Amino acid sequence: MTDRSLMDELNAQTSSSRAPRKTREQSERPKVWQPASLLPEPDQQPGYSYRWIRVASAGKADGQNLMSKRREGWEPVRIEEQPQFDGMTDPDSRYKDNIEVGGLLLCKAPNEMMQQRKAYFAQKNQAQMDSVDNNFMRESDNRMPLFREKRSTTSFGSGKR
Repeated sequence: MTDRSLMDELNAQTSSSRAPRKTREQSERPKVWQPASLLPEPDQQPGYSYRWIRVASAGKADGQNLMSKRREGWEPVRIEEQPQFDGMTDPDSRYKDNIEVGGLLLCKAPNEMMQQRKAYFAQKNQAQMDSVDNNFMRESDNRMPLFREKRSTTSFGSGKR
């Protein structure tokens, strides 16, 4: 027997004892069921932020909330702007040309306005934090400080030779 035929015979024996190789198609994970999201995600148009705004709660209209949000700059999105929502809206909606799902109305506002809103609330938040800090530190006394810097030192041996 030649070396070549011996190698072929060994390869045939070892390949028959091996487990069959799995291909990518065989090793794909099975698809997992997931519950549908309660609110569908709108297609983002450049320059706009989107938000679902409450127009009804427990079957009662909430016009005050909608008017408040309209004054903040939110405007309802028309169904023509987001055609994928056609057929998903509530049939008894008071907003026939807009997108309402489960008492929530899809609205949009310019990104510039949302950045200004974010800055406004960040400033308001900082003012409140400063007020709390000032009120807390007003109670501080040098004889009994509220905050004391703790310093610790580490020494090795006596230091004398």
